Amino acid sequence: MDLVKARLGWVQLYAQTGDAGLVCRHCGISRPTLCKWWRRYQAAGVAGLIEESRRPKRFAAQKVFAEQEVLVLRLRRERKLGIKQLRNELIRQHDLTLSLDTIHRVLVRHDEQVLKRPRRRVKGKIRYSQPIPGDRVQMDVYKIVPGVYQYTAIDDCSRYKVLSAFPRRATANTLIFLEQVIEEMPFAIQRIQTDRGLEFFAQAVQQRLIDWGCEFRPIRPRSPHLNGKVARTRRADLEEFWCTVDPREPDIADRLAEWQHHWNWFRPHTALSGASPIGRVIELMEKTPLREEVDVRFEPAEERMRHHDDRIDQALSAMK
Repeated sequence: MDLVKARLGWVQLYAQTGDAGLVCRHCGISRPTLCKWWRRYQAAGVAGLIEESRRPKRFAAQKVFAEQEVLVLRLRRERKLGIKQLRNELIRQHDLTLSLDTIHRVLVRHDEQVLKRPRRRVKGKIRYSQPIPGDRVQMDVYKIVPGVYQYTAIDDCSRYKVLSAFPRRATANTLIFLEQVIEEMPFAIQRIQTDRGLEFFAQAVQQRLIDWGCEFRPIRPRSPHLNGKVARTRRADLEEFWCTVDPREPDIADRLAEWQHHWNWFRPHTALSGASPIGRVIELMEKTPLREEVDVRFEPAEERMRHHDDRIDQALSAMK
């Protein structure tokens, strides 16, 4: 009501003086503002001085052609993708940009809005995220098909990840992948976190990490939630990449590199408020320590060779 009274004072002063410049200088408003409320006052009186909703009376309906609608429904039914995954796949695979609302309308129109797939809900777990890129990088190996193993490294803070495929789990392949991770991550890595897989516990692997100034932090047994980010990104890889290719294709390394680039630079992430991993890296660039700073803080004497058996590892730790 205070705004209505103010607007009424403007138009009444203008009615008395007829001098728009005087009214604008005295009331601290612009001429277009005075003209707007003067016209509305003349048309509807005091009621015209009440602010109206600026919501459009009509919305431009985005057209979805029949073949595009068939494509959305096929991806939904065959691959069980959520709405955001559908949008990402339409852009990546088919160069088709549809809004989330448009995709939702298509699904509702065909009674496909409820995604019928089991969801495992875990209560009582606290989700955490490291404050800066490189503070902790989660690493894991997953069998795609016999003879194809995906090595994955994902940054806990930014979700920036590095992928590679090898014919088997092996110390030599782990060393090659570590070289790739160090080279391709756009920040200094402070810690590597893995499960208790033997491929990470070879002495050559641990010594290489010490030489690089990276702390090796394997998780405790029966605590997969601590490596939750690498597990969730592995699921995204299966649903959005591996189901679209033949894992035994001769150019699978190039295809995997393309998917990694799409993930890091273009794919929006809900956990990052719709940003891409590289966007988060750039956002936190000033807070991210350089390699020299990480090397200064790293204490090689505090590191030791870890054993894959947690009970033996704990005993060795107590003896140190």
